[in-house]
Amino acid sequence: MIRRCIFLIFLLAIPTLGSAEDRDGKSIVRDAINHWRGLSSYTEMTMVIHRPDWERSMTMRAWTKGDKRSLVRVVEPKKDRGNGTLTDDNSMWSYSPKVNRVIKIPSSMMGQSWMGSDFSNKDIARADEIVDDYAHSIVKIEEIDGVVIYDIQSIPNEEAAVVWGSELLRIRQDHVVLQHAFYDQDGELVKVLKTMEVVEMGGRVIAKRQRMNKADEPDEWTEIEVNEVEYELDLKDSMFTLSNLRNPRD
Repeated sequence: MIRRCIFLIFLLAIPTLGSAEDRDGKSIVRDAINHWRGLSSYTEMTMVIHRPDWERSMTMRAWTKGDKRSLVRVVEPKKDRGNGTLTDDNSMWSYSPKVNRVIKIPSSMMGQSWMGSDFSNKDIARADEIVDDYAHSIVKIEEIDGVVIYDIQSIPNEEAAVVWGSELLRIRQDHVVLQHAFYDQDGELVKVLKTMEVVEMGGRVIAKRQRMNKADEPDEWTEIEVNEVEYELDLKDSMFTLSNLRNPRD
């Protein structure tokens, strides 16, 4: 959502693509993260939380600036309107108008569900710790319909304070992440983020619709779909403050 999201957003200038031989795993992962979040962005998106006996939908707006700041706010349904999440550097806060209270999310809760979805607070924060805290190896390169795709295995460094035992990313040469799998310390698959639709929006090729699935609950999933997106905006720093999280001025 939210990128992110949930889902949230792109580079000012996309790096020139090199051949398979002169690209390493770390640079491919870094380029994909930069491509997703960009220097600044505004996104309108829909999140659907699906369970076997019920389904819930929310419409959200999201703003990002640089690689540290993001704001996500629910606009529909009415009962959830105003719920928001702010990230700034390594800190994250949530706000609920029902209780009129801003709550800082402690590091111990970053792995918890975000707004009742299958995305975690960490997923929404989109911290780029994976770039420097992991060792990245290209395990497979293939070409499908003229597009080069890299399979990259990311193993955390020994001293890194991370949750996952490993991660496996499937990334197109244009930086679109097709799949992101998360494995526990025992090598068991925990959850998978899959791109369901790739389109060009706002002059960029993006993952328009993504689904997060838990491995042990195949009938439970969360999808985030981008409805509208703009890039390279002049966003004020005041947008990414606790005051604006509580009392929107956007």
